[in-house]
Amino acid sequence: MTSVPPIIVWFRDDLRLSDHPALHAAANAGVPVICLYVHDEESPALKPPSARPPGGAARWWLAQSLRSLQASLGVIGAPLVLRKGPAASVIGKFAREANARAVFWNEIAQAPHQAVVREVEAVLARDGIGSQKFPGDLLAAPANIRNKEGRCLRVFTPFWRRLQMLGDPPKPLPAPGKLSGAPNLASDTLESWHLEPVAPDWAAGLRDTWNPGEASAQARLAAFLENGVAGYAGERDRPDRDGTSNLSPHLRFGEISPRQIWHAARFAAADRPPLSGDIDKFLSELGWREFCRHLLFDVPDLSKRNLQPSFDAFPWRHDPGALRAWQRAGTGYPIVDAGMRELWHSGVMHNRVRMVVASFLVKHLLIDWRCGEQWFWDTLVDADAGSNPANWQWVAGSGADAAPYFRVFNPILQGQKFDPDGAYVRRWVPELALLPAGLIHQPWTATPLELAGAGVELGNTYPTPIVDHRAGRERALAAYTRIRNASMTSV
Repeated sequence: MTSVPPIIVWFRDDLRLSDHPALHAAANAGVPVICLYVHDEESPALKPPSARPPGGAARWWLAQSLRSLQASLGVIGAPLVLRKGPAASVIGKFAREANARAVFWNEIAQAPHQAVVREVEAVLARDGIGSQKFPGDLLAAPANIRNKEGRCLRVFTPFWRRLQMLGDPPKPLPAPGKLSGAPNLASDTLESWHLEPVAPDWAAGLRDTWNPGEASAQARLAAFLENGVAGYAGERDRPDRDGTSNLSPHLRFGEISPRQIWHAARFAAADRPPLSGDIDKFLSELGWREFCRHLLFDVPDLSKRNLQPSFDAFPWRHDPGALRAWQRAGTGYPIVDAGMRELWHSGVMHNRVRMVVASFLVKHLLIDWRCGEQWFWDTLVDADAGSNPANWQWVAGSGADAAPYFRVFNPILQGQKFDPDGAYVRRWVPELALLPAGLIHQPWTATPLELAGAGVELGNTYPTPIVDHRAGRERALAAYTRIRNASMTSV
């Protein structure tokens, strides 16, 4: 306990020091600062059906990110205290233990987190302890972008236009220097939370791919704007090239803020005007994340229900075998299987391939988009409560600003267009590596001699397609036409 009542900074999905409004305000208050992270799996608002715990890949990332934050806070004199349990009771007890004057935190504009905050505020008020919340992880508050009925916009283009009309968000705040912490406060160990897989340890690919933490996030952004953003508008669709920023998991855990990205990108565009088109496209992707988060603010059950009610009557197929083949990269379509292997190894999947993979599940296989969304939730390190379901609903045609129902990605043509030399498939499906580019996206068209020369035995070393593209497309179109006609009839 400290003689001068401290301020507690409650960290959540904002695991960074720079541009952290709550930490910045506490550091400037002239009192000791205690940094706290609560691992809450028990608050009713954060449990099903209201919310979902992080999936396995996200839990792995959380552990690494917390280690990084612990190290950074230790350097400036305010060690990170770890506690586990329902946030309201844990924070209330901890605030009394520390004789705190107040608790500061950054907002999360999601219904489950807001419900937890109300409980925390009530406990602190009962004990006479102050509380203050600060703008969270969005470029603009949902209340600032509404339609005439007071709801969020359901089409991206006008949303993006409105967001840009608000002007630049506030400039990022600097990280604090030295902090005066409070000694002798008990902390859990990260290991006791069992966030990381042990038996079996399936995270080797994640460790090979990622270095979580604020420093890595800042380095990725700087490197991308210096060397990677040129050509982004076209290169971002090429899974065979390193044409994306790879910032999504860092954003998911708040190791970098959207306004840090915004201002860094705007500065780069002003410094190098020829890149402005690519940077505008990059920022529109940040805008899509914002769009999904605003949508989630209005629709907390986005991962459970169709935004378009007509899809409630969609004739989804219950086919556990086909779902398992998709999950295990056994569809027989190389671009789809490559994407699913990339996901399992690295915890991410190239965005273009995500669309192809999702389209294959919901359209070629007619399996409910919620099955795919849940699989991604557990396997993506960047699984986001807004973007993940919104993107799946976009592909299925059931969501906001959704792709038209008749848009069925052809996995063969998508592979030929965006992985023309087959480099992406060769990396993730090495059993096809010796096939020429003209055959690698449709190995079943190769002659027996060509297959033998490449060491491929269809049905043995690599599966045959589990569904014919043409038949799957026609079945999907028939299903979508039925619900469209039924919807028009009811109107």
